[in-house]
Amino acid sequence: MRDRHVLVTGGTGGLGRGVTAVLLAQGASVTIPYIKSQGVEAFQAQLSEAERSRVRFVSADMSNEASVISLIQSHDRLDATIHLVGGFAMGPTADFSFAEWRQQLDLNLNTTFLVCKHSLQKMLQQDYGRIVTVGSRGAVQPTGQLAAYCASKAGVVALTQAIADETKGTGVTANVVLPSVIDTPGNREAMGADQADQWVTPESLGQVIAFLASPAAKDIRGAAVPVYGQT
Repeated sequence: MRDRHVLVTGGTGGLGRGVTAVLLAQGASVTIPYIKSQGVEAFQAQLSEAERSRVRFVSADMSNEASVISLIQSHDRLDATIHLVGGFAMGPTADFSFAEWRQQLDLNLNTTFLVCKHSLQKMLQQDYGRIVTVGSRGAVQPTGQLAAYCASKAGVVALTQAIADETKGTGVTANVVLPSVIDTPGNREAMGADQADQWVTPESLGQVIAFLASPAAKDIRGAAVPVYGQT
């Protein structure tokens, strides 16, 4: 990934920090959009001086199309887009509110569409690019209490694979990873840490993502890669 320019949405989160660390170790330059400056400050404190020179933080909202357009256009060149923005909400379907359902679609699927759409436009102009999205094990193995989350992540898989089909014959690829539970501080707080040693670490998932975002993955298109750890 040396000298590659990579957009990492959700880069200040638990997964994003692990993925960004892998990319920086491989020589990439990274742009990270953010909404809350607190996350930026905490992340910057973990970076070395050399790493800070290769990380650009940009205030942007991935749920706002104008903001996404401005972010993408700020890149002279965009070699890879890694879309990590997302989240989950639990509850039985019979009691799940329509507002919560829409929020899951907005957070997980609609942001993916906006980021992929405008990244794709730039990458097709370049005739080169890598799009990597994050689905979930729940996208292909749905479970109760997570209907909205699983449905929205299944949409991410379908969207990514459709893009992969559209970009055949070009230098652009699109692939999606399917993690199980990721070992982040947020997940430990929400679920406890008793089984955390079986979960996927952000760094491990980051290695898979970085490969898919690299020139070496030129022949991988429309893959849904399971990254389940020991679960």
